Amino acid sequence: MQLASSGGRRLRHAALVARELALEAGRTVTRKELSAAAREAAKALELRNGPRSVLSELVACWGEQEWERLLVWPSNDYLMSRTGLSERSIRYAFKVLIEYQLIVPKESPNGKRYAVKDLAGELVDAFGFDLTPVYARRGEWAERLIEMKQAREARKRAFDEITIARRAAEEALSALAEHHPDLDRSDLEEQVKGLKARTPVRSTKAMPHAILDEWIALRRTCEEAFIKAGNGGKDCRHTNNNNGSPSEPCNKGFPKKAEAVRSTEQPPEHLSPELILEACPAIGDYGQPVRDLADIVSAGRYLRASLGAHESAWAEAVEEVGPVRAAIAVIYVLQLYEDDAARNGGESRIKNPGGYFRALTRMVKAGKIDLAVELLAMRRRRMA
Repeated sequence: MQLASSGGRRLRHAALVARELALEAGRTVTRKELSAAAREAAKALELRNGPRSVLSELVACWGEQEWERLLVWPSNDYLMSRTGLSERSIRYAFKVLIEYQLIVPKESPNGKRYAVKDLAGELVDAFGFDLTPVYARRGEWAERLIEMKQAREARKRAFDEITIARRAAEEALSALAEHHPDLDRSDLEEQVKGLKARTPVRSTKAMPHAILDEWIALRRTCEEAFIKAGNGGKDCRHTNNNNGSPSEPCNKGFPKKAEAVRSTEQPPEHLSPELILEACPAIGDYGQPVRDLADIVSAGRYLRASLGAHESAWAEAVEEVGPVRAAIAVIYVLQLYEDDAARNGGESRIKNPGGYFRALTRMVKAGKIDLAVELLAMRRRRMA
């Protein structure tokens, strides 16, 4: 094996600190254990490809000798052939690994790396790199990985909350525009637009707590503007004197006639409310009797929120396939979601029911899916 110069490295504080780390008394380390510790170290320190590859090859050189230190002595040429890196990149990787206190250089008198053998030819020592810190700090790697996982989860939750607050603010402005079109909302719309521009993407590593607080405050402002507009600009609700019959049912929470059923949208005879009720018991979440197509449309619009679908998804579906088929698509997707969750121990493979609903309505429009056929098949599966 051709021996290469170690490069005459300067004394570094990190190398001296790492040299103090040691194995437990009588501890032997296998290559598998050392490799696992190296992988965790690379993840915990977020090493780049070059240093990560060099560390992996150094670990692969460990011969499982029963020494107090984990010494390896590969040449630069060997590492270059194994990693495909240049010699300059190899030297840079050594510098990074030393700074991170993963390896300790053990210099020989002539600056080269080699093993020392006794008269019987047995390995007794070596000059090269000491990998003891990689294994000795394995507890630190485990703790750091747990902290990184918790930070990722906290960041994900924060971005989820931002998404919820943003959608709620946009929904409030949309409702404001629909019910109070004469009200000036340009200032709120500009605030939403500006905050969206300043909101970082999910791939960022920074914690978005400050921007989350701004979104929550803006959501509250938009919702309060809608409430105030509904109260005639006052801070209290209107007094409603109901002089009608006390027997009059109060079901205003359920839109009875959300959209008129188009004359051209009468479904086939076999696509009846009875079929939908038999195939999709999830429609029971509507909480009102379903007797005709108008009730189907009302149920579909009401259950749209259960899919997490934005109101724009419902508007698009009504425009593309009509209110009846849009409502049937909502009910069908909701039943698919609940059936899949029941089969898979409470976790559905449909991760985004709202997006699934959008895709389904587009396929219905394109003629790729026949809702009547799908409902008949679903009823057959349920009866079986």
